[in-house]
Amino acid sequence: MTVSTTAGPGRTLRRIGPFEVPAIGLGCMNLSHAYGVPPTPEAAEHLLRTALDEGVTLFDTAALYGFGANEELLGRVLADHRDRIVLASKCGMTGVDGRRVIDGRPDTVRRTADQALARLRTDTIDLYYLHRVDRQVPVEESIGAMADLVTAGKVRALGLSEVSVATLRRAHAVHPIAALQNEYSL
Repeated sequence: MTVSTTAGPGRTLRRIGPFEVPAIGLGCMNLSHAYGVPPTPEAAEHLLRTALDEGVTLFDTAALYGFGANEELLGRVLADHRDRIVLASKCGMTGVDGRRVIDGRPDTVRRTADQALARLRTDTIDLYYLHRVDRQVPVEESIGAMADLVTAGKVRALGLSEVSVATLRRAHAVHPIAALQNEYSL
């Protein structure tokens, strides 16, 4: 559930699970992946630092973006600002041998989380999404593994990307789902 409040002149905040963030965050996919040629590392770092300076506190990445390079970029630039940002990442869709692979098996979910934590240079991912549902794995199994990450303190809240209402309900029955993400790119 999203709850709107205001903080300061014209600044709208939203509640995502336990977090309160500005209404607009930064999706970082195109800094390493998709929508044309990515910017240089220097330009990407400058953009992230400018976003911080402008008050952006929600940064969204994924294991898929640049096949890990995007998480590494965010880790390098944002690690020193970890206490003032909400960091979202995703599992369940990664790059393997240069190809996009959907894999929601519990072992893969756990391994991807550990890899993301290392690349992001953090002990905890604030919001961890299942990027896509693996049609070979019941969503309850993928979410169960993600819930174990919450119990272990590696993740604070769970989300889903690109799912139906029925799938959302099944997942939420296993563990509370704090956010639902659907692709919308300007």
